[in-house]
Amino acid sequence: MRQDTDDIRVLLVDDHRVVIEGFIARLESEPGIAVVGTASNGVEALEQAKLLDPDVVLMDITMPILNGLEATALFKQEHPNTKILMLTMHDNREYILEVMQCGASGYILKDVSAEEMVKAIETVHSGASYFCQSASKALFNAPEESPVKTTTKSVLSRREITVLLLVTEGKSSKHIAQELDISVRTVETHRQNIKHKLDITSTAEMITYAVQAGLIDGVG
Repeated sequence: MRQDTDDIRVLLVDDHRVVIEGFIARLESEPGIAVVGTASNGVEALEQAKLLDPDVVLMDITMPILNGLEATALFKQEHPNTKILMLTMHDNREYILEVMQCGASGYILKDVSAEEMVKAIETVHSGASYFCQSASKALFNAPEESPVKTTTKSVLSRREITVLLLVTEGKSSKHIAQELDISVRTVETHRQNIKHKLDITSTAEMITYAVQAGLIDGVG
């Protein structure tokens, strides 16, 4: 149950207890951050979320029963206001894009400093996206044959940029329509126009473009 507080309520999800304890040690003394619970897999995380109503979930990817990717997709359906910050040891570009397609708001490696972890939590809680430095490098240093063009953001209208940013947050067309008070059909039209203008075909490429064009705030 949520208690009245200005602290950002954080749920830690990892199948290694020593990792959980390490995260707790990093965050417990940080002002404005409250670790409200822990879980060892995606199923437990979803159950805990119903009880604790966290603002941000720090989600490991490789876990038994229900992994972080599957759990994140379910979180976006069942707890759309909860932000997911993925924790991993991998900084592979394709891996990062797969994570973001599931609806995560950020991506950090497990060995980041406590200072950067707090910055990442605060950034995704504010509604922006966050990538740690190595993840940013993996995304920015796309191969030349990448289908994502280096078109400037001036190509897109203000509304198209807004829709693009909401897509990078993992929001569905239905949720975007509700947030912008427009029809789902209009959102789909904007998405198609974005893809046409940027000469891209997938949501993953939209995310990559947003990073490369500097449209995503809070990049580490």
